[in-house]
Amino acid sequence: MAKTPETAKIAKTTLLAGGNPQIAKGEGDASVQAYIAAMPGWKSEVGRRLDTLIVRTVPGVHKAVKWNSPFYGIEGQGWFLSFHCFTNYVKVAFFRGTPLRPAPPVESKSQDTRYIHIHEGGPLDEVQLAAWVKQASELPGEKM
Repeated sequence: MAKTPETAKIAKTTLLAGGNPQIAKGEGDASVQAYIAAMPGWKSEVGRRLDTLIVRTVPGVHKAVKWNSPFYGIEGQGWFLSFHCFTNYVKVAFFRGTPLRPAPPVESKSQDTRYIHIHEGGPLDEVQLAAWVKQASELPGEKM
């Protein structure tokens, strides 16, 4: 495969603790795709699946990379979801997760946030995930 400026950037990407890619802050799909491409091993496929599901569920979703994580939101209304790589899983954060039904299973120190953890080879209930994404996108987002 020929090196392009984008693949050269990915090759130089530093992985932080837990294997999270260090990606420059940026707005739009290109920044999120650079993050997903830099996710190590099996996590990159999880990132692609998450991104595809979110875009399919929320047409016109606004994307950005902040704090070395992709963020998804509704422009002018804030962010509703982010994900981040850890050593053994990908953590999906629903910023207003407590009102979601059923609530995502993992609690947070933040009163409103709920998480799901996606492990290598573990099940990913895309129907439930899409329902959470849809519900989350309809709630007021986080201003960050």
